Amino acid sequence: QLQLVESGGGLVQPGGSLRLSCAASGFTLNYSIVGWFRQAPGKEREGVSCIRSSDGATNYADSVKGRFTISRDGAKNTVYLQMNNLKPEDTAEYYCASGARRSLVPDDYNYWGQGTQVTVSS
Repeated sequence: QLQLVESGGGLVQPGGSLRLSCAASGFTLNYSIVGWFRQAPGKEREGVSCIRSSDGATNYADSVKGRFTISRDGAKNTVYLQMNNLKPEDTAEYYCASGARRSLVPDDYNYWGQGTQVTVSS
């Protein structure tokens, strides 16, 4: 069974950090594109970052450049999203997804995790 499981979300104060994990089972991420997306209440799902596992090439949304870093660990079949200097506007449900095209467009991804909540608040 193909599955992606996110973890690492939580409540953090503005300026704080969190590291999200996306663990895959049933398939290898080594030949996939893995993306992180987020969706706040009342808003559309938006792409945050993605990584091509074969060579480590990455994309970032302008809103997170310089603050978020995506990485992967092939041995653990896991992709991470390190989020620093978090802002209240980063509050959302965060999802990871696997696809075949390096993009920040949700429709380019076909396997999705269930999400993990990130809340940035004082």
